[in-house]
Amino acid sequence: MEAVFPELTGTAREVTLLFPRAGSPGPRDSSIGGPLLWPAAEPWPMCAEPDHYKPLDPPVGPEPVAMVPVVQLYARDVPGLVFPAGTDLLQILWCPLVHEDGRYAARPSLHWRGTAPTAAGALAGEPPRPHTAYEEFLPRPCTVSPTPAVEYPHWDMPAGLGERLDERFQALQEERGHGYFDVATTQQSKVGGYPGWTQPPSWPDCAGCGTRMEHLLSVTATEPDAGRWLPLDDRDHRREGAGADPAAADSFGHGMNLGDLGGMYFFVCRGCPDTPYTHRYDC
Repeated sequence: MEAVFPELTGTAREVTLLFPRAGSPGPRDSSIGGPLLWPAAEPWPMCAEPDHYKPLDPPVGPEPVAMVPVVQLYARDVPGLVFPAGTDLLQILWCPLVHEDGRYAARPSLHWRGTAPTAAGALAGEPPRPHTAYEEFLPRPCTVSPTPAVEYPHWDMPAGLGERLDERFQALQEERGHGYFDVATTQQSKVGGYPGWTQPPSWPDCAGCGTRMEHLLSVTATEPDAGRWLPLDDRDHRREGAGADPAAADSFGHGMNLGDLGGMYFFVCRGCPDTPYTHRYDC
């Protein structure tokens, strides 16, 4: 990419693409929407916020709503993910209702853990399930296939650079049948790299130190079903005709549309104690 567009030099970022596929992960597997390795001594997260609701439905009521597992990643599966000292397991849950906090989305909770002490006292049996939920924020259980790659900026293109390169991007599309944004940028679920924004960027600053936070991971509704970013093993499933496998193709993705192909983006500050985090949502 930099040989064709040297102006992009210095903008490449390493990313780990997750490629969620419907399956039956266990608590000792990395997953999206799968069961978590949860300590029995720690209460399951519940959301009792008065502002959460289901669109077009009656009020939820005062009973707390159980959060649902969204992401579980073990360090062994994602070498590019930097874990805080003493931890090797990342877990994200969220309340599967809409919250009126300026984002109108699920409200997440992020946890860093050590696998060994967590496994020693792990929860047995099924955790609580939400008594009500907005289906849009309920992922189906998915295995993941963490795959390292390199990507370049999309919405995070340096100021003015996209405009200067636009004609050459169009020429690339006409000459080769694929464009810069098809082959150099990703908007799928991933760790690191650039956030998979579907709207202009909204990078957060750390409330503690004021520095811009680091993109940790994106959970997005956009997963590739064609093109460069579709794994080779999956391409036969997308072909039309006798070689196609509709059942396998239907397994692509976690099943959430997140406000019509939107995403939830998580950020951390590595410079502050306890690695504070926040999130952004767009659709």
